[in-house]
Amino acid sequence: MKKEQLELIRGSGNIYRDFDMADADVRQLKAILAAEIIKKLDRDGVSVRKAQSLTGIDAGDFSRVRNADFRRISVERLMTMINGLGSRVEVKVKVRRGAPVEHAVTA
Repeated sequence: MKKEQLELIRGSGNIYRDFDMADADVRQLKAILAAEIIKKLDRDGVSVRKAQSLTGIDAGDFSRVRNADFRRISVERLMTMINGLGSRVEVKVKVRRGAPVEHAVTA
């Protein structure tokens, strides 16, 4: 087996941005919020059915969060889920200058 020197590339802290995905910041925020929901459910031993009875939010939404399927769940919905479980969300915004985005000009 040959020992090959691998190149180390430092990530941005946002995997979605690193893979040049659309709406990277929104996807990252949803993942962070979902992780907090999952931690709260696991820490308190709450099933998705129990979470539904506590919050009034459909158990299917909690299942989607557990399965990292955020396509049909908004940031607002995730925040409502967290609040319904008795936790609060504190948001800190840090704006960084990025590379200029080129926009197509249509005539």
